[in-house]
Amino acid sequence: MRHRKSNDKIGLPTDQRMALIKNGAKALFTFKQIKTTARRAEEISKYVDRIITKAKKNDLNARREVFKMLADRKMVTLIFKDIISKYQDKNGGYTRILKYGIRRGDASSVSVLELV
Repeated sequence: MRHRKSNDKIGLPTDQRMALIKNGAKALFTFKQIKTTARRAEEISKYVDRIITKAKKNDLNARREVFKMLADRKMVTLIFKDIISKYQDKNGGYTRILKYGIRRGDASSVSVLELV
């Protein structure tokens, strides 16, 4: 049964899936917009929303929690300096997923994931 399972396995082992999600989140924070498959975009979106929600507290514990999720000091500094200031008054929905089309090689649905 699949009751209360919150994440999609994306057809990858846990370590590879987490590396894909973390790298996607870093790319999203760096470039503000990425193009990826629809399933990956949904998982990265959930992860990024959790990161921004934790970062909005803006204290030492929040910084450590975000570092634990990303493992990149420069990215944590970028998030706390630039990104969370835009979302202080917002309660959720920090990302947007737009359908982009079908990929030619394998016909998978492609989406654009962007920060709102």
